[in-house]
Amino acid sequence: MSAAAPRLIAHLDMDAFYASVELLRYADLRGQPVVIGGGSRHAPVTRPDGTRRYARLADYAGRGVITSATYEARALGVHSGMGVMKAAQLAPHAWLLPVDFDEYRRYSRLFKAAARALAPCIEDRGIDEVYIDLTDVPGAPVDGGREVGRALKQAVREATGLTCSIGVTPNKLLSKICSDLDKPDGLTLLAPEDIPARIWPLPARKINGIGPKASERLAGLGIHTIGELAAADAELLVREFGRSFGAWLHEAAHGRDDRPVVTHSEPKSISRETTFERDLHAVRDRAALSALFTDLCVELAGDLARKGYAGRTIGIKLRYDDFRVVTRDVTLPAHTLDARTIRRAAGECLKRVDLTRRLRLLGVRAGSLARLADLVSPHAADEPGAPFAAVPQPLPPLPLFEAGARQEP
Repeated sequence: MSAAAPRLIAHLDMDAFYASVELLRYADLRGQPVVIGGGSRHAPVTRPDGTRRYARLADYAGRGVITSATYEARALGVHSGMGVMKAAQLAPHAWLLPVDFDEYRRYSRLFKAAARALAPCIEDRGIDEVYIDLTDVPGAPVDGGREVGRALKQAVREATGLTCSIGVTPNKLLSKICSDLDKPDGLTLLAPEDIPARIWPLPARKINGIGPKASERLAGLGIHTIGELAAADAELLVREFGRSFGAWLHEAAHGRDDRPVVTHSEPKSISRETTFERDLHAVRDRAALSALFTDLCVELAGDLARKGYAGRTIGIKLRYDDFRVVTRDVTLPAHTLDARTIRRAAGECLKRVDLTRRLRLLGVRAGSLARLADLVSPHAADEPGAPFAAVPQPLPPLPLFEAGARQEP
């Protein structure tokens, strides 16, 4: 790209996305501390007079984890990834709502379509965020992307009723930081000359890629802010963190990032998993686990069909009551998106794990993916005996968690 046309990258991040979607349905909870992370039993109950009865966080009992929280709840110390029981100690009077991923995915599609209509060069980074290349959007370079940013925010609001925050800078690293500086409903623009004043005073952990462990190690070196990281000797960083990560730390602290906006990437795997509201035992809760296992396999088959992929490696993931995680997988002779085949293969994987401990989480994964278009002819799905069904059929649950299942040697 020529010097006359510097890059202009936006990072669009939806504000408290899951919680905000729920508040569209339950507007009477606006302005109050609300936590998303309950199960179906925590669904609001409509009274005869039309008012609703909501669950309180203080009444929760179980091992669940918070998916999202309103900003009012976050002000009380509650955040995503926190155990619900711990959150109940911090904000016992906060309201608790169940998770509804189908609804969140629907709103995700809506906001991304609205953004893509204005700026088609978009990198999908998850259910609630995207990167957008504004470099060639008419008018964007004139004002640093301010008007386009405002237009994007308005388009998202009109399509969803929700707010988002946007950072617009010369690269993805800085834009990711800036989209978080003025939440909610923020628009932050930053030029390279603004880095010392606006970026360097921030904590080093604000750089996406510096996690808790790296942040702790930096603090041990007396490095707490991005500015202190920028001033650190590059050779010291390489010596302490290795050649690759140490060099990246030095570049990131100076706001350098050459990664382009990637409009398409092939997934490496597709998975489905569920965390139980209470720990389940493979023998005593065999019927419930068998039904959940079947549902996960059917849902995974549906995901593969919708996304146009088939998998050849089928795996499982278990998290025990002591938080230990184990995975097992098997490679099939051919690619599949058939629910029965997936369940049969995943069942074989179950025979290779210890089922004497209680379980907190169960997951099924399809890897070694291939596009259906590369595996079958365009009309194969319409032919009798086609190897890939467009819509996997529901399966009756089978007792896959047998009392006599082999244990891990």
